[in-house]
Amino acid sequence: MSGDRPGPQGSVNPPAGFAGTPPQGGTPSLSPPGEAPAIELDGATVRYGGAAGIESVSFAVGRGEIFGVVGPDGAGKTTAIRLLCGLLAPAAGSARVLGFDAARERRRISPRIGYLSQRFSLYGDLTVDENIDFFAGIHSVGRAAGPRKERLLEFTRLAPFRRRLADRLSGGMKQKLALACTLVHTPDVIFLDEPTTGVDPVSRRDFWSILSDLRGTGLTILLSTPYLDEAERCTRVALMDRGRVVVCDTPRRIKGLLGGELVEAVCTPVREAARAGRALPGVLSVQMFGDRIHVVFPAAGENASLLADGLGKAGIAVHAVRPVVPSLEDVFIRLVGGPAAAAPAPQAAEDGT
Repeated sequence: MSGDRPGPQGSVNPPAGFAGTPPQGGTPSLSPPGEAPAIELDGATVRYGGAAGIESVSFAVGRGEIFGVVGPDGAGKTTAIRLLCGLLAPAAGSARVLGFDAARERRRISPRIGYLSQRFSLYGDLTVDENIDFFAGIHSVGRAAGPRKERLLEFTRLAPFRRRLADRLSGGMKQKLALACTLVHTPDVIFLDEPTTGVDPVSRRDFWSILSDLRGTGLTILLSTPYLDEAERCTRVALMDRGRVVVCDTPRRIKGLLGGELVEAVCTPVREAARAGRALPGVLSVQMFGDRIHVVFPAAGENASLLADGLGKAGIAVHAVRPVVPSLEDVFIRLVGGPAAAAPAPQAAEDGT
């Protein structure tokens, strides 16, 4: 399995102060012993002209996992999904789904996978019912289509809206309908490309509740997202940047890579506080998060007091300071050595749809 192999060459090295080398292949896939992974990329490279979409990407996804591919725009998330769906051929390496080569055996894979694209691609002038019926017909579901549709409508909470035109649904409801159409032929694996981008927080939470229920049925789910808070809900995640896997492991183990101690200070003005924090002795990194800064020290100790004193002497008003547990965003920023590349959780108004 690719999870047991060394990571791709040219992978990002951890900055000073990290607790260990980021596992590129990550933990082995969570399939039962002796069972092949549901999804596997092995040194996969895709090129667009002379540019690499993804470069030497390797990971394996066990059956029944919710596996997240996380990173900013341009990281290679969609390219990886299109490769696994057999829509692209690798320039090097391989992509396998359910034991089949995705490029050479696409016809054997297609009936057993579902794909939900970034953009809403259903028919706006058809009702919820009619869209599901249409996709059931495409997949030749047959007599099971009726009962299957009823279960999906209840499962996705769309039954009360079954006669509404798709164009008149909210963003969150459109994504639920797209998911229902993706599931109508009972696939073994589904690929979801940024399914919650632009969706309000309530609908996003509801969508994830549905995904958690789906995992209980044994379905394998690979999804891409720019939101690092969503990665926390996955069994394992691959953090990507500029076409490469930076680290692949469980969220808990990835957060453990940071090492040292992370201290948060709520202060004003925050930009000047960040500059003052970077000037303190022993500080490994400083990042700004809204009205606060996160400061990484090499080891646990009296760091909160040291930070408060140092900021105070620089004329910074410190409102609160405390050690905090690192988030995936903290780790990702340190791994890629720059500003937060993946997106924070959206703060759209909650419309309850």
